[in-house]
Amino acid sequence: MPAKAPIKKSPAAKTAPAKAQTDSAVVAEPVQDPPASIPVEAPTPAPEPTPEPAPEVTATHSTPSSQEDPVPEPAPDTPVSPTESEKAPEVIEPPPPEPEAPKEGQEWIAVNKEPSVSTRYKIQNLTTGDKISVCVKAVSKAGSSAPTALENFVQIREIVDRPKISLPRHLRQTFVKHVGEAVNLVIPFQGKPRPQVHWTKNGQPLDPKHASVRNTESDTILFIRTAERKDSGTYELTVQIDSLEDKAKIEIKVAERPGPPKSIKLLDVWGFNAALEWTPPLDDGNSEITGYTIQKADKKTGEWFTVHEHYRQVNCTVSDLIMGNSYYFRVFSENLCGLSEKAAVTKDFASIKKSGISYKPPVYEDRNFAEAPKFTQLLSDRTTTTGYSTKLFCCVRGSPKPKIVWMKNQMEIREDPKFRCLVNQGVCSLEIRKPCPFDGGVYTCKAINSLGEATVDCRLDVKVPQ
Repeated sequence: MPAKAPIKKSPAAKTAPAKAQTDSAVVAEPVQDPPASIPVEAPTPAPEPTPEPAPEVTATHSTPSSQEDPVPEPAPDTPVSPTESEKAPEVIEPPPPEPEAPKEGQEWIAVNKEPSVSTRYKIQNLTTGDKISVCVKAVSKAGSSAPTALENFVQIREIVDRPKISLPRHLRQTFVKHVGEAVNLVIPFQGKPRPQVHWTKNGQPLDPKHASVRNTESDTILFIRTAERKDSGTYELTVQIDSLEDKAKIEIKVAERPGPPKSIKLLDVWGFNAALEWTPPLDDGNSEITGYTIQKADKKTGEWFTVHEHYRQVNCTVSDLIMGNSYYFRVFSENLCGLSEKAAVTKDFASIKKSGISYKPPVYEDRNFAEAPKFTQLLSDRTTTTGYSTKLFCCVRGSPKPKIVWMKNQMEIREDPKFRCLVNQGVCSLEIRKPCPFDGGVYTCKAINSLGEATVDCRLDVKVPQ
């Protein structure tokens, strides 16, 4: 199916569409031979001043003169329609003469129906696969210029799909590989007819001895069997169909493990701590240093233990060292490929000295708990019935332990089987067995120690049942 093919010309040249009749000399030539220039007879200038040729293609115009410009003969079976041109006042343009027949083996066809004032023109309705040549003439009131033709034939191709690269997501950021690994990038693209594929690295063509490229109709593959650090850089992929193209840039970084820190120094040792300081490595492995790993080893056993991992600074303090031991320290560098193969080790060891320790127990003052007797719960008045035993209760505290004395009507109750006195954890009780009306009265409890005394009393009423 015919396709549109835009053609860009130089300021003196111009492209034209197929199958059109005009007085301009925009023509196309088939595949056979390179185009030959068409002799054009210059018109006789009119008595009026002759204007200079316009930079754009315009309609052929004949001056008011007895002579007329010859017009190229149209191709067979192609109707000729005269173009409109500027007319001088009261001057009628005569019909165009018969055009000159094309040379044998060449067929020039005018493609624009009317002169064009632009320096761009699209030739439409061409057949895919043909090869054509194009020539352009400038036309003014003074006549037509000599034709200018393309140096080479133009291949008519059908562009169905514009070239487009589908860059995978993981390649839109820096692509990292370790030294020695293989690089195998598969990048799909679109375009019809099949686009031309070009690879460059940092603006220069790839070295075919080190990097190979394989292209198919739908993708391109960049392969490096053994990656080296020199393979890092910006790779640019270009897919192109004629003047249409699409580009994509890929950042590739080939890295390896870094070198060890340049030096390490034991700054100070105090108590159970040691201070260290080191300098970054000379070789970062073509990747940023992400941290350091610090280890310690007892001088006696020689076993290494990790103290810090992924440590970002270049100095640190190692704590919790054991008294009486000596320690060495070492530091590894780290990047995205891992830890350095070697470490920087301190030349001197940190010795944690023993210090004389004497334990002196603290002296505490004895607390004086001495206290005068004090009743925390008082006696309560009670009423009982003759013949029913009853008890009186109260609570007292004091230090030293107070002596308890019970009294009835201010008379001390001594060893009387009718009464029983008990003291348990400061609780004082007096049991009156089967009281009678004579046992009623005021009962008093007295607590006595070396710091003082305290008393509490109550009334007991004994009723006779009716």
